[in-house]
Amino acid sequence: MIPTRRIDWYFDFISPFAWLQAEEFARRPALVVACRPVLFAGLLQHWGQLGPAEIAPKREFTYRYTLWRARQLGLPVRLPRAHPFNPLSLLRLAMVAQARFEVVLRLFRFVWSEGNLPDDTSAWQALLAELDLPDAERRLQGEDVKTALRRNGEEAIARGVFGVPTAIADGELFWGADATGMLLDYLAGDPLFESDGMRQAGKLPVAQARRPRH
Repeated sequence: MIPTRRIDWYFDFISPFAWLQAEEFARRPALVVACRPVLFAGLLQHWGQLGPAEIAPKREFTYRYTLWRARQLGLPVRLPRAHPFNPLSLLRLAMVAQARFEVVLRLFRFVWSEGNLPDDTSAWQALLAELDLPDAERRLQGEDVKTALRRNGEEAIARGVFGVPTAIADGELFWGADATGMLLDYLAGDPLFESDGMRQAGKLPVAQARRPRH
């Protein structure tokens, strides 16, 4: 049991790992999640990385892991018909909904539990009707929503966020769904995080650097 704590959570609906972590957060009512939608592609471009779906064997493993982990958590899962996909409509819709966690979780389930994509017209329209957000379709194209989403990405980069999902608590960064346990231990006051070993971990020198490809 952890005390009531607030975290900042950076995510993109394109990530099945972010969906899996959202489902775990939903089971912990003491955890107050301040949702920060970001465009994962923007983080990749800034840090010079490839996404999991851009590396063929990693892409296949990602989907296999998603199916396995969802079964472990007792979650319904249906992979979308194509991946990666353009997540901007989902990200902007989350912004229109003020990134409330319950709406964010519903949008994740739209993709990863139900297998839908934003360009599935009938499913998308049904989702909008269900959420009942006034004038949502027009607001998705508003400059205020686009600007707010872009600022989330800029803020994430400034805080050192390099991937999704990433949770930040007290300035400490926890990346990936497999770091959920580590995050919860931190929030519960695990003394490891104040140890000399943990402090030294961030000071480990580089012995050899890989040459950049030309």
